[in-house]
Amino acid sequence: MAHVSFTSALPWWGVLLIAVVISVIAWLAYARSVVPRPRRDALIALRFITLAALVLFLMGPVRVSEEGLRDVFVPVLVDVSRSMSIDDADGQQRIDRARDVLTRNLLPALNAQFRVEVLGFGERLRDARPADLAATDRASDLSGALAAVRDRYRGRPVAGIVLISDGGDTSPTQADQPMPPVFALGIGSRTVGRDREVSSVTAAEAIADDSRIDLAVTAISHGTGTEPIALQLLENGKPIEARRIAPAADGVPVHTVFQVAPARGSSVVYSVEVPLVAGELVPENNTRSVLVQAPSRQRHVLFVEGAPGFEHSFLKRAWAADPGLDVDSIVRKGKNEQGADTYYIQAAQSRSNALVSGFPTRVEDLFVYDAVVLANVEAAQLTHEQQELTRAFVGQRGGGLLVLGARSFVKPGLSETSLEEVLPLQLTQAADTVLPAASARGTNRVSLTSAGESHPVMQLGPALDETRKRWEATPALASTVSLGGPRPGASVLAVTGGTGGVPRALVAVQRYGEGRSMIFTGEGAWRWRMLLPSTDRSYDTFWRQALRWLALPATDPVAIRLPAAGSPGDTVPVRVVVRSAAFVPQAGATIEMQVTSPSGRTESIQASQAHEPGEGDGVYTGRFRADAPGVYRLRAQARDASTAFGSAAAAMLVGGSDPEMADPRLNQQVLQRLAVRSGGRLIEAADGTAIANQLRAAVPAARLAVTHELWHTGWSFGAILALLVAEWLLRRRWGLR
Repeated sequence: MAHVSFTSALPWWGVLLIAVVISVIAWLAYARSVVPRPRRDALIALRFITLAALVLFLMGPVRVSEEGLRDVFVPVLVDVSRSMSIDDADGQQRIDRARDVLTRNLLPALNAQFRVEVLGFGERLRDARPADLAATDRASDLSGALAAVRDRYRGRPVAGIVLISDGGDTSPTQADQPMPPVFALGIGSRTVGRDREVSSVTAAEAIADDSRIDLAVTAISHGTGTEPIALQLLENGKPIEARRIAPAADGVPVHTVFQVAPARGSSVVYSVEVPLVAGELVPENNTRSVLVQAPSRQRHVLFVEGAPGFEHSFLKRAWAADPGLDVDSIVRKGKNEQGADTYYIQAAQSRSNALVSGFPTRVEDLFVYDAVVLANVEAAQLTHEQQELTRAFVGQRGGGLLVLGARSFVKPGLSETSLEEVLPLQLTQAADTVLPAASARGTNRVSLTSAGESHPVMQLGPALDETRKRWEATPALASTVSLGGPRPGASVLAVTGGTGGVPRALVAVQRYGEGRSMIFTGEGAWRWRMLLPSTDRSYDTFWRQALRWLALPATDPVAIRLPAAGSPGDTVPVRVVVRSAAFVPQAGATIEMQVTSPSGRTESIQASQAHEPGEGDGVYTGRFRADAPGVYRLRAQARDASTAFGSAAAAMLVGGSDPEMADPRLNQQVLQRLAVRSGGRLIEAADGTAIANQLRAAVPAARLAVTHELWHTGWSFGAILALLVAEWLLRRRWGLR
């Protein structure tokens, strides 16, 4: 059965209006001709028919038939990733259960009515025969599989997609494109048998050599009740600490924090493992590792003092004793006979010439530093251009900014300057006076906030209790400045007691653009050094950690960016960012890159200019295949025909965890969400007939009825041409031009 339709149909009144317009045009074409009326009427009719045919063909007439109903597709996607090898599906492995459901229930019900194609998916989508289905793929890219199905059946009628999976999805992104209705069948148990898993290990930033960092660990146990979970910490494969933690109930996660001190100058792999228990379902998830990168090169710091100060001398001594810090200092001494400011400069010879005016004036001169400290610096000490340069130093270069000293905050201070928005506390509410120390306990004494207890800047001891005790032991500050509240996204790490016991922010930090900023509102922190025992290093530790943390995000002009982790067999993307000394992105650079595998084999890889969305000039991408687990080390050098931009090194851990075996329970929430979003539903193994009925109901929406265009053909052009030629011949024969 067939009928005629139009791709650009008009309403009835539109057709009528066009018919009237065409009639008027055809009549006017020959209204004044001198030929006899029968001939004139024939010419008018030919002109009308020609114009009507043109309009008709512009509306796109097509002949529609239903012969396409014979080819309505139903793709059946079967998960063949390794998690489908778990044997918790009615005493079978999940893949065996999926094969039984497919061959006994679904295919007999669907084959009679649809064109069914069985596809396996894991790392990729591929054709499969039910008898050959095996759970061998390293990953389950569910989102990628659905996108591949969409492309595979583009332009063909699909009644729906049947998905057989345990709901595991290691896709980097979630599928959110329109798709046919998905009818999902979950395979596996929602309540796992005996299984213990290290579900996460995260490392804090290593801000200094020999510093202790936190490893936050989460583990979970199923089927063993409240029996304690034994956690063992290993450093480069060597056990260094063990703990036993009892969960509150079966299936309730336990959390703990190990503190470790990586060896100086090297990357360290820390692993946390739990021993196997009898009858454990998934032994692959009992271990998880993380790579702690070694602190990188020495950090360059610019210390600018608005005037000589007792506090500043203590700060410089603390920082000078840190081999990871290289500090240049500028001290404003006073004015010369001409009324100009004079400065005392201590800096490396290569950088001192750029500091003679009291602060760098060129991007290249300021951006060689990783952090800037402004101590008692007023707005008038920096020009507007230098303020803007400092803001760019934090936001674009990724440097750190520390501001301290009452003269930087007491009105006018740095309020209403370009630097105000860089700082984590509001300066517009700054007080005109500072709060002096008082005898009442709590005034100007340091108290950590909940954010400060876990922040690396504030850690003074190997454990939280020790850190709290050492902060409680610090003497009161000489005074504090009252500022406004924190900006959105900022964190207050420590407070002091003000008038009436109202807490005032003492230490606050925030991220600004690519960099970080910090405010210290106290005066007289040197008391922590002088009034405590000589063996107490709280003062030095705090200020060194603060400067290290601020400088940490500052990269070199050439930097390597790697994924956080990878799995054996992955093709790992590597991005190399190339900038000039002024941190201007450089296009057209040549990248020489080498990767060293865990076995020690080195290979060169190619990197080309990135053309991905969101990537600007100066970003180059390369790839290498990580065949084996372990630490891969990369080095890149960038240059163009005349300039060497620099080099960079990085490392990443491959195989630190097995995401395919993480949380091995049937994830029915993923399947439910996918089915509901697409207009499908969850189905049961015995629902073969019911699913066939639902797919048959979806056929009208899936039909791509076969259409035959009646206008986009040679004969339509010939018909128009014939009408025009006929009219021309008659005009010539009857004496018209």
